Amino acid sequence: MSLDPALRSRIESLLQANRVVLFMKGQPGMPQCGFSAKASGVLEDLGVEYAHVNVLADQEIREGIKVYGNWPTIPQLYIDGELVGGSDIIEQLASSGELSQMLGLPAPDRTPPQVTVTEAAAEQLRGALASAPGAALALSIDARFQPRFQIVPRNDSAIAVETGGLRIQFDLASARRANGITIDWVDDFRGQGLAIDNPNAPKPVQGITPAEAERQVGTGELVLVDVRPPEERAIASLSIPHRTFDGNGRAELEALPKDTRLAFMCHHGGRSAQAAEEFRGKGFAAVFNVEGGIDRWAQDVDGSIPRY
Repeated sequence: MSLDPALRSRIESLLQANRVVLFMKGQPGMPQCGFSAKASGVLEDLGVEYAHVNVLADQEIREGIKVYGNWPTIPQLYIDGELVGGSDIIEQLASSGELSQMLGLPAPDRTPPQVTVTEAAAEQLRGALASAPGAALALSIDARFQPRFQIVPRNDSAIAVETGGLRIQFDLASARRANGITIDWVDDFRGQGLAIDNPNAPKPVQGITPAEAERQVGTGELVLVDVRPPEERAIASLSIPHRTFDGNGRAELEALPKDTRLAFMCHHGGRSAQAAEEFRGKGFAAVFNVEGGIDRWAQDVDGSIPRY
């Protein structure tokens, strides 16, 4: 299949303007497929600057990039105008350190994590491996600190921990997120299954009252973020310092130290809860959702704010 010259020119302009380009479904903060989430997650973990193209928003690019690089699936990563590959290749290159080398980054730390496996968990895991001689366990922990176990072929070059008669292999990012975890087997009111206690995982999003949020903003303990669009904020505005997602607002918030205390607010609390979970997934350790949003703020804190 031939590629329309105008479309080819569009793609080449994108690649020439940006050293690293990820063609993906969705956006880095909100990927629309698991493979795109993995690919963008690898780049985020490396801390590399990259451009992204949401192919779901551009049907021409979605089909054209497959023809351009003779690669049938999305996502696709390009570095210096050359196709690197899809999510599996990106993960493999990141784990081996080759991707860091390609990007001119320092060699990644491949120190195996400290992992504790209780005997109860080890017994269950050894049983699961009994029918797969020579295999190993792979434990991946995504950016939201959700763990996933798989039985995989043994890879002698992988980052791995040997304990309790088990070999547990990790990708680069998961090894860092797994340091200090305890893997146990539970059989109680929660049901049966593996339970992972991970001290690195951010705390769950917590609720905060408007009055307490106002107090902590006043003392400089808290950064308040109004996630409503400008037209809603024009109807009912906050009179205290706060951030928004306007312009580069989201990127500036993401660049804050991960121990920054963030509180998100919207109209009633639904959209802000989603934003709070997003930033928790990005590793922020103290994230809050303002209970009842601006509506409750108008009732409890500032009666001059219109309710709508």
